[in-house]
Amino acid sequence: MAVRQIFQELNYPPAEVALGEVETTEPVSPEKLPALHEKLTNCGFELIDDSKSQLIEKIKTLVIELIHYRKEDDLKVNYSDYIAANLGKDYHYLSNLFSEVTGTTIEKYIISQKIERVKELLVYDELSLSQIAWELSYSSVAHLSAQFKKVTGLTPGYFRQIGNNKRKPLDQV
Repeated sequence: MAVRQIFQELNYPPAEVALGEVETTEPVSPEKLPALHEKLTNCGFELIDDSKSQLIEKIKTLVIELIHYRKEDDLKVNYSDYIAANLGKDYHYLSNLFSEVTGTTIEKYIISQKIERVKELLVYDELSLSQIAWELSYSSVAHLSAQFKKVTGLTPGYFRQIGNNKRKPLDQV
């Protein structure tokens, strides 16, 4: 809502606002870019205008959508195929670009997002560890537990006990 309002204040009503993206009915004039940048920054958003950064943000958005907002038909999706198909680019190129710009691999980013989702589900305490493993497409509870311990240094059971203070906001993963 905040992003939509900012664009409307600058007389660029957005056609669509989605996670990490705004589509306008007409291009924003160069004269209004500084005002747009300032208003977005004041609300905690960032204006990304170079194509490589936009591509990186699209990759991150696709991964977040798949892991945190997945639908039933997304359960056994191959991440590399999904990312390449949705962006219309070769996965090898996207992987190299992502590593070059972010300093980490797409695979490590996916694991980080999956672990954050596991943390969230553990804190909610509504699903068993086997249900969480199934929901996040882990091959087994043992695999999930090993990866969780490798990333966090804690077992999932212990994490469930200590709760919410160990989670990170998605934009800090």
